[in-house]
Amino acid sequence: MFGITQHITIDYDETYHSLDDYQGNVPRWCPGCGDNAILTSVQRLCRDEQLPPEKTVFVSGIGCSSRFPHYMKTYGFHGLHGRALPIAQGVKIRRPDLHVFVNMGDGDCCSIGTAHWIHAIRYNMNIVALMHDNEVYGLTKMQASPTSPRGMKTNTTPKGTILQPLNPLTTTLGVSNVSFVAQVAEWMPDFLYEVIKAAYHHHGFAFVRILQRCPHYTPHIFDPFITNPDNVVLLTHEKGMPVRDELKKVYKNSIEHDPSDLHRAREIASMNDKIPVGILYQNEDIECYDELRRKTRACTHSMREQALEHEFSKFIIEPVTENGKSH
Repeated sequence: MFGITQHITIDYDETYHSLDDYQGNVPRWCPGCGDNAILTSVQRLCRDEQLPPEKTVFVSGIGCSSRFPHYMKTYGFHGLHGRALPIAQGVKIRRPDLHVFVNMGDGDCCSIGTAHWIHAIRYNMNIVALMHDNEVYGLTKMQASPTSPRGMKTNTTPKGTILQPLNPLTTTLGVSNVSFVAQVAEWMPDFLYEVIKAAYHHHGFAFVRILQRCPHYTPHIFDPFITNPDNVVLLTHEKGMPVRDELKKVYKNSIEHDPSDLHRAREIASMNDKIPVGILYQNEDIECYDELRRKTRACTHSMREQALEHEFSKFIIEPVTENGKSH
């Protein structure tokens, strides 16, 4: 038509990964569980960053949040209760080319996994750690967790918890070599995505506390912050998170906070009446243990071959001659 005979072709990248390439098994979380929002944000991040599924690993411990690797079409490791971080560190130090993520619950991280959590901060390896905090043990049917608010009635505290809850933010900010700490909520989907994205791009150990609701046991625990946006404080700064105007219209309270100020970050993390969301602290000058180890432990293919031959030689069975002696 009109004498146009030129063929039109559209070039596309055959290696492009869509969201479908990251969607594993159908999630078995309860309807309304905040874990679903976290999963969506992470899958979106993988798509937008075009992370090769075969080069991406999700590690978890035990708990509702720890089902995460089953729902990602990547490599995954569902470990023991509280042991997600040392497993992830082992993966990263032997395979620095992999993108390593950890998903933990508040009990998984702050109770049985506390020692690993503290030392993971100190080692500052290139890992993204997402702590799903619903302030209760959900998978085992409503026991108090270290972050349960004082007075909360659970199966293990029928008269209400006695102790003040542990603050994951102040704890993390108090450990040597801390390099990235952020907080966000699952009911803020766009901001949740942006925070996880910032954690992924951070060079070092990125710890993100994600406030999330359990639809069965803590469905209303965050109502004061959901129904009244004035109880949420946005952390804004040119060095921090980009905050969209639409979000600022809903959450009008904000603090201009320089994330390189550790002392101020600790003060903000100690807030009791409001919840700060955004990056509390970031310092990319902290050395990473996995990189320090690589500098001191060069390992070539030849060295690996020699090491294997040395080990195999220990188990050589020499042939026996007719007189019963070996060569």
